[in-house]
Amino acid sequence: MSKDVSHIGKVLRMTPQVTTVSIQQHSACGACHAAGLCSMSEMAEKIVEVPTSPYASYGVGDQVEVVLKASMGMKAVWLAYCIPLVVLLAVILGLMALGLAEVPAGLAGIAAVALYYLVLWLLRDRLKNEYIFTIKDALSS
Repeated sequence: MSKDVSHIGKVLRMTPQVTTVSIQQHSACGACHAAGLCSMSEMAEKIVEVPTSPYASYGVGDQVEVVLKASMGMKAVWLAYCIPLVVLLAVILGLMALGLAEVPAGLAGIAAVALYYLVLWLLRDRLKNEYIFTIKDALSS
């Protein structure tokens, strides 16, 4: 089983620091067993920035294979879906156990999840540094 998640993309721009790659959705995403967990299956086009390798053998317009470690993908699933669910349930069940009615407890749960996503958004630059894509190789057209 592969330890990486990869997608085929096209190099849009290259600077000495960053290579910008456009990843197109392919019909194969629908048959993929992880399509429900992968945000790539929900989008027609995704733009990713990859650190430019000083030994790059690709250029603007070339097709490349963009790779992300599978462990980073699972971490993203936890941050985006699992932790907010736990926060929502903990707040709702905790407040209802304290005797609060369902509607206020539900609204407080939604507010807690919104606060969680706000914190995640505020930490986006730090998280962006953890999710580093790489370009495995250039593909022949």
